[in-house]
Amino acid sequence: MNESEHTFIEYTAEAVVVGAGHAGCEAALALARTGINTALLTLNLDSIAFLPCNPSIGGTAKGHLVREIDALGGEMGIVADDTALQIRMLNVGKGAAVQSLRAQSDKNAYHAAMKQVLENTPNLRIIQAEAAEILTEGGKCSGVRTTYGGIIPCKAVILCTGVYLNGETITGHVVQKSGPNGFAPANHLTESLVKLGFNVRRFKTGTPARVDGRTVDYSKCEVQNGDTDIYPFSFMHDTPPENKLPCYLTYTNVGTHEIIMDNLDRSPLYDGTILSTGPRYCPSIETKVVRFKDKERHQIFLEPEGADTNEVYVQGMSTSMPHDVQRMMYSSVAGLENADIMRYGYAIEYDCIDTLDVLPTLEFKKVEGIYTAGQINGTSGYEEAAAQGLMAGINASLKLRGLPPFTLRRDEAYIGVLIDDLVTKGTDEPYRMMTSRAEHRICLRQDNADFRLTEKGKEVGLVTEERYARYLARKEKYEELLRSLQTRVPQKEVTPFLAEYGYGEPSGGVSYADMLKRSIPLTAIMERFNVFKEYPKNVLETAEITVRYEGYLKQGFELIEKAKRLEEKVLPADIDYHAIGGLRLEAREKLDRIRPFNLGQAGRISGVNPADISVLMVYLATRN
Repeated sequence: MNESEHTFIEYTAEAVVVGAGHAGCEAALALARTGINTALLTLNLDSIAFLPCNPSIGGTAKGHLVREIDALGGEMGIVADDTALQIRMLNVGKGAAVQSLRAQSDKNAYHAAMKQVLENTPNLRIIQAEAAEILTEGGKCSGVRTTYGGIIPCKAVILCTGVYLNGETITGHVVQKSGPNGFAPANHLTESLVKLGFNVRRFKTGTPARVDGRTVDYSKCEVQNGDTDIYPFSFMHDTPPENKLPCYLTYTNVGTHEIIMDNLDRSPLYDGTILSTGPRYCPSIETKVVRFKDKERHQIFLEPEGADTNEVYVQGMSTSMPHDVQRMMYSSVAGLENADIMRYGYAIEYDCIDTLDVLPTLEFKKVEGIYTAGQINGTSGYEEAAAQGLMAGINASLKLRGLPPFTLRRDEAYIGVLIDDLVTKGTDEPYRMMTSRAEHRICLRQDNADFRLTEKGKEVGLVTEERYARYLARKEKYEELLRSLQTRVPQKEVTPFLAEYGYGEPSGGVSYADMLKRSIPLTAIMERFNVFKEYPKNVLETAEITVRYEGYLKQGFELIEKAKRLEEKVLPADIDYHAIGGLRLEAREKLDRIRPFNLGQAGRISGVNPADISVLMVYLATRN
């Protein structure tokens, strides 16, 4: 008899979270903090909250997700602030809607800090074990069995398996059964998921080499320092983290590209070794060189992995080339001519599911009590994973407490856009959040995430009293500042100031708000008239954006109200789409599979066109 055939009760919990990456950490904390007895299974305690690829948190659109996670009561923003090596605001030269925070993180410190939070959270037990089977009874989740036969009876399970399911790393022609960074893969759970009815497919991602920072010639690179006059990720912190280490910018060149093209026949991406789908928006250097043949160079960022190591992450040169080719590639880059490679780059393939089989709550449609979050859902990125983990954890907790589910609309949060895209449109490649995916992005800025979401986080039981008090205090100061900005400055005083910005003499006094609408910076107004200096930066910025973008925001809210009218037209759960005359065949099939909750969601399904929506509207009118 195999060891795994001897079963025993490992632990009894209300909920089990499988996987302790960024999705698993947020899911487990959301459950435990709302009073649910939770078990967190991880293949290795040393991989908790691990940053296997880029050691950073945030970035374009991803920074929005981190601030939303924080506003709802999640943990990522707090730990990111506490363990940052530097923090920057991206896209500062563009509009407020697309500006995003990005922190270079200390890889080991981030892992250790999150692990400590988990270890000291009541209602949460961490167990190093591999899940082998999800147990069900009567169409509902009933427990989890580990590879060693341990049974954990439970009523809900959240699958946050990352890239570990049947993970294989590929470098040249060398294919190994492995998770990221040499961690063991999870080789047993996929079979159970297929039996439960999940549609499983293979995706791919990759990572570049890490080089010894002592062997890098930084004099040939451009220094990239952090910012100081910005706000942090977490609304629980008053000041941004200290900038401890710089990053550097360098470039590939024609010689680099020639090395890649000369060895393309040895690339597993092009010789048929890798057949799975990789991320479109984070391609390997091989793919970039092939796809963009007209470009003579590509940006390469040299980023420290931590304060306790010499390892440097070579962002922009993800590769699965053989080791000898990697050595030639990297040494052709300015600053890396004599760099020693400490860890070689590799690609990794893994199993994931089709999220069209998942509800907006992230619960599996075919078995009650099973939720999925993170890269198992076909997404890429720590931030996307954490956002899903938080929402899955909240919904599993609400279900166990007998409370209504919690979902976010596309006009309420980037998290709402992310999940709606996954469960309504699906994805045929690793999904990455981008600002362009959010049609209401002018209203979904990172500076107002707490105004949008903290009340909701409190309603579901995740926002603490301390966090809520901070939110109320900021809101009060913000509203007070908005009123103060309506104060008018006498004509005599304001005329010379306006002239400095090319404006003629006004007909009367001018309010501070009107000055902002004339594109005069708030900082200049503050200095000239010695006003508003008592307000913190995060209040000043949100108020300035609100006033300056008043017209755009008004248009945005009008579009939101229009979209809401379709969202309010609920589609009955028992509707038979195949029996509705006038619907095209493709629309019937898509609608029947996805089972949208309302007309708004139905209209976002690929293959459902406006004519089909009109048919559904007529159907609803006659049904009523």
